[in-house]
Amino acid sequence: MGQTIASPLHLGLERLCAAPGGDGIIAAPGYPGIERIQARFRGDVFEPHRHDTYGLGLTLGGVQTFHYRGERRYSLPGRVIVLHPDELHDGGAATEEGLIYRMLYLEPSMLLGVTRLGLPFVDDPVVSDDRLAALLLEAFGALDGMLEELFVDDFLARLAPSLARHATQPTKPLGTIARHQVDVARDYLAAHATRVVRSEELERLTGLDRFALSRHFRAAFATSPHRFLLMRRLQMARTLIAEGSPLADAAAATGFSDQSHLTRHFKKTFGMAPGAWASMLGQGRGLRSAGFTT
Repeated sequence: MGQTIASPLHLGLERLCAAPGGDGIIAAPGYPGIERIQARFRGDVFEPHRHDTYGLGLTLGGVQTFHYRGERRYSLPGRVIVLHPDELHDGGAATEEGLIYRMLYLEPSMLLGVTRLGLPFVDDPVVSDDRLAALLLEAFGALDGMLEELFVDDFLARLAPSLARHATQPTKPLGTIARHQVDVARDYLAAHATRVVRSEELERLTGLDRFALSRHFRAAFATSPHRFLLMRRLQMARTLIAEGSPLADAAAATGFSDQSHLTRHFKKTFGMAPGAWASMLGQGRGLRSAGFTT
């Protein structure tokens, strides 16, 4: 099960995995709508959780396992993982040797900016596709480097047809979706994420009643307006925690009533408590200084 295929891509993966061992998570510098991490650990680490983003991963070493849509899945080195927004999953290493992988979290709105079709749904979350794997490796790049706008534009232009190629259901045009209104609502929610946004505000802003807006918003972005708002708060909190903010301060700064409120939602969304996340990041900084990302 741990065997790798001898191709230029997999030889490159072997070089990535040759750095010193140790558990931890390394978070790359952010880009609007994109998050990138590298993780190394043993055992089951992530409890069942769901994101409002695509999760696009590449297994680098070991055997990656997770439950997804009622089945237990396995990914070997060089395989691509495609998790659709709002799908429940967990995560861990299937063997004692542990696991190394990289993950890119992509807001669905970025794909919709490339195509007027709906979001591609890849039913099988473990894909064998060297071209797609190589594309993701380009996006991961050096984890201490910033992504550039021109690179992201090209990455998205190539990613959209790659995902559509593996989609089991044909994507449909967005003609029946009130695209302008949901874009306006999304931008407003992102700009006011740290406070309570009422349905009446979005109704006045978009001209849609709350039920129609919710229906169109979910059709476009695979999540609800409330869930989108909550996820923006959690991503802000995660950034503050990564920068060393105490959990209580991060909760207060991002619109949560208290630390326990943040902890409850953080665990449901990211699969681990914020304290555990901070600890893994701290270990990841040690791995970075040891040359783990080379």
